[in-house]
Amino acid sequence: MGSQDVLASTAKLASYNMLLQVLFRVLTFVLNAFTLRYVSKEIIGVVNVSLTHTHTQSFKAAKQKFVCSCTSGSYSLKLCLDFYCYWLVSFRVPLGAAWSLLLGWVWLRLLEVPDPALIPHYEVGVVLFGLSAVVELLAEPLWVLAQANMFVRIKVVAESLSIIVKCILTVVLVVLFPQWGLYIFSSAQLMYTSFLVLCYVLYFVNFLASHEANRGSFPIARVTDLLPKFLRVNGSLLTDDNLRFTYLFTQAEFLNKLNIAGERYIMTFLNVLNFGDQGVYDIVNNLGSLVARFIFLPIEESFYIFFAKVLDRGKDAKQQKQEDVAMAAAVLESLLKLVLLIGLTIAVFGYAYSQLALDIYGGSMLSTGSGPSLLRCYCVYVLLLAINGVTECFTFAAMSKEELDRYNFVMLAFSLSFLCISYLLTWWQGSVGFILANCLNMSLRIIHSIRFIHRYFSQSSLKPLSGLQTSPPLLLAYLGSAVVTALSEVLFCCDGGWLFRFLHVAIGTTCLLAVLLIVLFTETKLIHFIRTQLLPLYTKKGM
Repeated sequence: MGSQDVLASTAKLASYNMLLQVLFRVLTFVLNAFTLRYVSKEIIGVVNVSLTHTHTQSFKAAKQKFVCSCTSGSYSLKLCLDFYCYWLVSFRVPLGAAWSLLLGWVWLRLLEVPDPALIPHYEVGVVLFGLSAVVELLAEPLWVLAQANMFVRIKVVAESLSIIVKCILTVVLVVLFPQWGLYIFSSAQLMYTSFLVLCYVLYFVNFLASHEANRGSFPIARVTDLLPKFLRVNGSLLTDDNLRFTYLFTQAEFLNKLNIAGERYIMTFLNVLNFGDQGVYDIVNNLGSLVARFIFLPIEESFYIFFAKVLDRGKDAKQQKQEDVAMAAAVLESLLKLVLLIGLTIAVFGYAYSQLALDIYGGSMLSTGSGPSLLRCYCVYVLLLAINGVTECFTFAAMSKEELDRYNFVMLAFSLSFLCISYLLTWWQGSVGFILANCLNMSLRIIHSIRFIHRYFSQSSLKPLSGLQTSPPLLLAYLGSAVVTALSEVLFCCDGGWLFRFLHVAIGTTCLLAVLLIVLFTETKLIHFIRTQLLPLYTKKGM
C-alpha cells in the first residue's frame, strides 16, 4: 500500500472515529445532564471515577498498543493474531479475571464504602463493572483484526449501537427506578460490553461468509480461529523479539494510562475528595474534554497507523524513503498546526465562557464553587493535551524497540512525579490541583517528544516542528479576544438575565469569527494542505 493510499485510509479512519466520538460524547453529555436531575452527584462520582475509570480502564492497557506490532510492518497480521490469541489465553483473560476479583475485594474491603442511603447497591455495582471488563476482553482479537485491516465501519456501527443501547437502558431505569442506584449504571455497562462483543462476532461471521473474504488474502477463514487457544511454542511465533516488543508496548500503555488517569487513582485510594466533589470534577472533566475526545483522540489513533505504515521503525529521516518521509513530515507539521489552533481557541475562549457553560449545563450546582475554575484550567490543559497527542503519535510510531524501552523508564519517572505532585497540589488547591498537575505532566511529555522529533529530522531539511509556530497577527488576535471576552464576562455574565448572556455570547462569536478570518489569511500552508491533500482523499474514497 502506497503512502497516498495509507493517508487516504487514515483520513477516512480519523473521520469515522471523530463521528463516533462526537456521538459518544454528545450522548454522554446529554445523559449526564439528564441524570443530574434524577440522581445525586455522589452517584455520578462513584460511577464515573471510582468504578469506570479506575476499574474497567485497567483492562484496556495493552489492547491499543498491541495493534502497533500489527501495523508497524515488522510482522504479518496472521502471526500477530495467532500470537495475540495465545497471549489472551495465557495472560490477558486469566489476569483480567484475577484483577477483577482483586479490585473487587479492594473496593469492598479496603476502600471507603459509600453510605447505602446515598448510593444503594454498591456491592453489586462493583461486581458487575468487573464482569463487564472481563466480557470486553473476549472481543479483543476481533477488535485487533478490524483495526489492522482498517475496517472502520464495524467500529463505528458496533460502538455506536452499543452506546445507544447503554444510554436508552440508563434513561429508562433512571426514570422508572431511580432508587436502584448503582444497579442502573452497572447493568447498563454490562449491557454495553455484551452488545459490543455480539456486534463484532456477527459482523465477522457475515464477512467471512462473503465473496470479499474468500477472494482476498484475509488472514483467517473462521471466527473460531480467533478464539483463545494454546499454541505450540515455535521459533516463528513466540520469539524473544515478539515477546519483548509486546511487553514494551504493554508497559508503555500502562504508564500512559497512569499518567492520564492518575488523579482518579488518587481520588479513589487516598480519599482527597469526597464523592460529591468527585462527581463535580468528573462532570467538568467530561465537559472540558468534549473537543479533546472527539477530535484529538481520533487524530492520534488514526494517524499513528499512518506514520507506522509509512515509516520504518527505528530509522531516522535520512534512512527512510525520501518520498515517504517528506509526506510524513508534511502531515506532522499540518497536524501540529491544526491541533495548536484548535487548542489555542479553546484556551482563549474557554476562560470567559466556562461559568456560563456550566450554568446552562448543570445549574448553580456546577457554576458555583470550584466548577468554573476547574473548567478554565481544563481549557489550558486541552491545549497541552492536543499537542502531546500528535507529538507522541509520531514518536511511538518512529521509535525503535530500544528507544521505546528507555522511554518507558522516562514514563515511569513522569508517572511517579505526577502522582506525588497531584497529591500535593490537591492538598493545596483542592480539585483544581489535579488539573495543574496534569498540565505540568503533559508539558514534560511534550518536551520529551519534541526533542525526539527534532533529533529524528536533524540531518534532513524537513522541519515539521514549525507547525507549532503561529504568525504575529494571529497571536495578537488571540490576545485581543482574550481581553475582550474577559471584560465581557465581568460586565454581562452571569447574573444579569438572558439578555446580558446573549450579549456576552454575541461578543465572543464576533471575536471568534475575527480569529477564523485571520487564520484563513495567515495560515495558508495549513489551508493548502487541507484543500489539496485531505479533501481530495475524502472525495476519492466516496466520503
